[in-house]
Amino acid sequence: MRGEDKTKLRESLRGTLIERGDAAYEEARKLYNGMIDKRPLLIARCVDVADVIAAVNFGRDNDLLIAIRGGGHNGPGLASVDDGLVIDLSTMKGVRVDPAARAARVGAGCTQGDVDHATHAFGLATPAGIISTTGMAGLTLSGGHGYLSRKYGLTIDNLIEADVVLADGSFVTASKDKNPDLFWALRGGGGNFGVVTSFLFRLHPVSTVFAGPIAWDQKHARTIMQCYREFLPRAPEELGIFLGLKTILSSAPFPEELWGKRMCLLMCCYDGPEEKGRQALAPLIDALPAPWLNWMGTMPYPAVQSMFDGLYPKGMQWYWRGDFVKALPDAAIDAHLEQAAKTPSELSLMHLYPIDGAVHRTGRNETAWNCRDATWSMVIAGIDPNPQKAGPVTRWTKTYWEAVHPFDLGGAYPNYMMDDEGDARLKATYGDNYTRLASLKKKFDPANLFRVNQNIRPAA
Repeated sequence: MRGEDKTKLRESLRGTLIERGDAAYEEARKLYNGMIDKRPLLIARCVDVADVIAAVNFGRDNDLLIAIRGGGHNGPGLASVDDGLVIDLSTMKGVRVDPAARAARVGAGCTQGDVDHATHAFGLATPAGIISTTGMAGLTLSGGHGYLSRKYGLTIDNLIEADVVLADGSFVTASKDKNPDLFWALRGGGGNFGVVTSFLFRLHPVSTVFAGPIAWDQKHARTIMQCYREFLPRAPEELGIFLGLKTILSSAPFPEELWGKRMCLLMCCYDGPEEKGRQALAPLIDALPAPWLNWMGTMPYPAVQSMFDGLYPKGMQWYWRGDFVKALPDAAIDAHLEQAAKTPSELSLMHLYPIDGAVHRTGRNETAWNCRDATWSMVIAGIDPNPQKAGPVTRWTKTYWEAVHPFDLGGAYPNYMMDDEGDARLKATYGDNYTRLASLKKKFDPANLFRVNQNIRPAA
């Protein structure tokens, strides 16, 4: 890479080119997962599509490994790369809501919180995740699930179109009518096919919800998990409810007498009034012992979306594994409880997110996301602020996953996969869609320029 080429790139950007030695470099290269430390050669902080085109062309022409950074929330650290180029979209923010069309144009640097803030003013929302600091780009391209998924589907099921810079530097729009094969691949195929610079999402009427956590002593978890698995298929789709095995944190606002105790959590969000929410939950709650705490209440939708933000700030040690889960037999519950009793830190957890209801009404071959018959998307996450705990939280996560994986399906939500799981896991995740994805990779990125991701290699 010649110095004059780098100077030419710097001069062509409206944004900023950051390199080693610059005052901004150390902060700019930091990742959400503090367990991962990468040192890119260059960080191109783009402000518009022209910047992205210039950066893609520069990286390709100089044979640099390229990583794409949107919100920067990626668990395995795929938003950066050692000795390569980071195309940083984090300043490409902006949400334009069209309330008449119930749609929102979203810049690739937006977080989920940015979108919720803009759409909530109109009493609208699109399905997304459960932490507002999550980047919308990475969330969407791998599928996207959260509290509204049972009623309105995955985030990709609400994607109308996307603007994309391809590996050759060209700019295209992908939708059902324009480049439909690319549009198909973007809906679940990750960052393999180009740099998405903006998204157009369908919105739904969502304003005030009845939501919050309900927590029990983990000694009741077997009963709770059994009741939950029976209740969920009959629950109204307005009710999003995930189950967690975790620990009550030793800090406010939790009661001091519960600090450090292991709990079974039901995190609930009913899209509607409190009275109907209580009615929807009653068959489940009435069948269970009295909880330690029930903090459900009426709140704006963005409030429940940001409820966990403070627990998971940038820079924690993370190691996670996921699976798609179709059934939860008693033997699987026993395996979960045995491993959950050994959590290495207060923040470490297992969550089961429901992906039934509306998610099942889209066919397995209609989008790249293939697993349309699973009941849950599971994540096991070892988390701790202390770098010295990186080893213990990693070992616990792997051991837990190995214990429960025999009861699960072969693949996982790509955003819950680390970068050490191999091609077999990725092929299991995409099932019979993998062959088509590899063919489309060959069409849109034949040299595999975009490979710092859960990589789908171009077909031979």
